[in-house]
Amino acid sequence: MSNLLSGELSVSELTSLIKRTLEEGFYGLQVTGEISNFRPSSTGHWFFTLKDSNASIGAVMFKGSAWRVDFTPKEGDRVVVSGSLDVYAARGTYQLKCDSMRLAGFGEILAELERRKRLFAERGYFSADRKRPLPPYPGRVGVVTSPSGAALQDILNVLERRAPSLDVLVLPAVVQGDQAAQTIAMRIEQANALMLCDVLIVGRGGGSVEDLLPFSEEVVVKAIAESTIPVVTGIGHEVDFALADFAADLRAPTPSAAAELVSTAFVQLSESVRSLSATLSAQMLGRLTLAQAQLQRTDQMMLARHLTSLIDSKEFQLANASASLTNAQRELMSQTEGRLALLKGQLQALSPVAILSRGYAVVQSIDGKIIATKEDAKPDQVVDLRFADGKRRARIEE
Repeated sequence: MSNLLSGELSVSELTSLIKRTLEEGFYGLQVTGEISNFRPSSTGHWFFTLKDSNASIGAVMFKGSAWRVDFTPKEGDRVVVSGSLDVYAARGTYQLKCDSMRLAGFGEILAELERRKRLFAERGYFSADRKRPLPPYPGRVGVVTSPSGAALQDILNVLERRAPSLDVLVLPAVVQGDQAAQTIAMRIEQANALMLCDVLIVGRGGGSVEDLLPFSEEVVVKAIAESTIPVVTGIGHEVDFALADFAADLRAPTPSAAAELVSTAFVQLSESVRSLSATLSAQMLGRLTLAQAQLQRTDQMMLARHLTSLIDSKEFQLANASASLTNAQRELMSQTEGRLALLKGQLQALSPVAILSRGYAVVQSIDGKIIATKEDAKPDQVVDLRFADGKRRARIEE
């Protein structure tokens, strides 16, 4: 090194020396910073700047490494990258060549999930004794997910293909963000309180670990564990997991797979019907062939007497079957009417209008805000009084 520095160097020699020193001396690096100027190329390479409050460095992640990253970086993301320094001799610049990338704090998130997992297990949320079998032929499936997400369309498409007669009730929920866990839990509890369905699918499409965190919150895990309605989770992709999966009665790798699980019996029944239909057709064809051969050897009058007796017997059986079917239909209608009456009463009891009809009123400010306490009501303030049949405007005197 001292010999090189004592003589004259060309630009190429100096750059080559810098390149060799940096690339051989700075490898296996792990660098934390904020992504800026993110520029994905059409060839699949990622070019961006990694910066903190005091410095910045150009970075690149080539296609062969970028496809392994399980999220798409965006401006402002704080990430941890691993890689080495790369010197571009033609421009005399250096950059960080990244081999892997993860969101900063990812390790802390996994540690927190493990802590919650142990805590929830101690509280019995994951107990095998809580698990319930799925009903083989549910009358209605409830789906707790985003009404605008692709996951809902996947579920509906699978159920339409596999069990077109199955009734589906969508319970819309926010599945990402600060309010997601509360709305998911509320929908699960609502379905149980009103017995809205026979089985629940709780899920969403894929996302980052942070995106799936609402499904690992205690309020959601507890709601699933305490649900009297069997719950199937289908959260993210096959490699994703949430703590809700451990509390569910059955875990599916994707929302589509969850729809397949709740419709399995319908598919098996359909296959059995097709198989029996093919067997019956073959047997009927064989019997018809035999009957045709016998018919040629049977006296026509004997055949007529036999057919008359057979028809009378079948008509008697048909009459009995028709009467049984009519009675069963009446019984089913009676049970259904009773259940509808019960649900109607429950809905009316929960109606805000019913509360107002008993003499109560809602006090609101002119801009629509609820005035719940006397401290909120100011003297000379104009307010709206909402009754069951309309509203009046009043002024507070004292």
